[in-house]
Amino acid sequence: MNRSAGVLMHISSLYGDYSIGSFGAEAKEFVDFLSSMGFSWWQVLPFSMADECNSPYKSYSAFAGNPYFVDLPTLCEKGLLTKEELLSCRQESPYGAEFERLKKERLDILRIAANRVKDKEAIEAFIETKPHLSDFAEFMALKKANGGAEWNTWENYEADEEEIFLWKFIQYEFYTEWMDVKNYANSKGIKIIGDIPIYVSYDSADVYKNRSQFLLDKDNYPKCVAGVPPDYFCEDGQLWGNPLYDWKEMKKDNFSWWRDRLSYMTELFDGVRIDHFRGLSSYYSIPYGEETARNGKWVKGPGKAFINAVKEVCDGKLIIAEDLGDITEDVYELVKYSTFPGMRVLQFGFLGDDDNIHLPHNYEKNTVAYTGTHDNNTLLGYVWELSDENRRRLFDYVGYLEPDWDKGYDEVLRTMLQSHSDLVIFPVQDLLCYGADTRLNTPGKAFGNWEYRVTKEQLMGIDREKFSKWLMLYKRR
Repeated sequence: MNRSAGVLMHISSLYGDYSIGSFGAEAKEFVDFLSSMGFSWWQVLPFSMADECNSPYKSYSAFAGNPYFVDLPTLCEKGLLTKEELLSCRQESPYGAEFERLKKERLDILRIAANRVKDKEAIEAFIETKPHLSDFAEFMALKKANGGAEWNTWENYEADEEEIFLWKFIQYEFYTEWMDVKNYANSKGIKIIGDIPIYVSYDSADVYKNRSQFLLDKDNYPKCVAGVPPDYFCEDGQLWGNPLYDWKEMKKDNFSWWRDRLSYMTELFDGVRIDHFRGLSSYYSIPYGEETARNGKWVKGPGKAFINAVKEVCDGKLIIAEDLGDITEDVYELVKYSTFPGMRVLQFGFLGDDDNIHLPHNYEKNTVAYTGTHDNNTLLGYVWELSDENRRRLFDYVGYLEPDWDKGYDEVLRTMLQSHSDLVIFPVQDLLCYGADTRLNTPGKAFGNWEYRVTKEQLMGIDREKFSKWLMLYKRR
């Protein structure tokens, strides 16, 4: 990996006119924006369908794409929507994703477009090459036929063919539109980093179609679920609720489900971040039915055998190991064995007095350094909320000695770019110097997350010359 820099911004946060970011002209404009400064990477979050809390980390499928990212103006250009229908979908506000409206209206407008498709053969041919998307389309149709109930309670197994085709159409449009954006980005020297949640939702096509691959009881309920133990950030831990993999069963066919997943993800992206990498060394198992994560235990994960399978599929692609959280020596050893770059997060460097790995002078070359991730506060929000002592320590560290700390923000960004990490990633909010009101996600908080969107005017107001100069100065372009 060459010395370089990038920006983290999910598709949902893109500006546009239709309630959420999409794979339209705005995505290519963002590529141009990155290219104009010399950034080399655009990192996104999972492309999967979001759950009831709008999180893309718990979805109906680990393979299928979010229907909301399908670009409505593109469908209009193809003659699948009228201008009047397009006009009816215009957003009320550009400042946040309008999830409630999307949940009520977006599938209906996509259904109208799907019903106007004349050449269904191209769509069917595409789906034949992607069997997991075919499984997903059937799953969603059956889910509707059963009133939206979870799959283990279904009684009706007669899926409506038009409903199946709707989901095939959505996935075809999703794929073709995104690959157009990706190819454009690559032509401009921008590579895309995707994100792979380690776990899947219980109510998903993945579990429904691959029950033997998960730890389920005889009634198809999870024996135990995923999460993390109590820590500095959450006294009860985090009860994610995802079913756990039966790693022994998966190993029997050399992790074929995972290999399929990684193969598709590395088709969509130039690199991927494997979320919660420590769960591959050992994972936290919580008995099903617990109300908090307090009573869980650590269980040995698939380890090196899984890493070997990943390398067979992802040879030549950037794989980032999200090695954050409760990290033990066995996790460090697995990251080292993998040779994948780990993550360093500036905000974790100033929580106490320890000389920890998240302080920039400790960043190793084969790492990806962030001011913060999607789960952190913005940099400005973080600095604002630090204790006086730790805030002063941060600014002393970056060489800003004046009392007006708000004027030392740039020195923090420069310190990151000066570090030894091969790749430095800034969330888009940190380019803008925005505060906590633009935070994307707060772990453990069910509602009010994932809504942040940037406007075109805000983005274009960034001092591109400044960042271009910095990237050149610190040999990141």
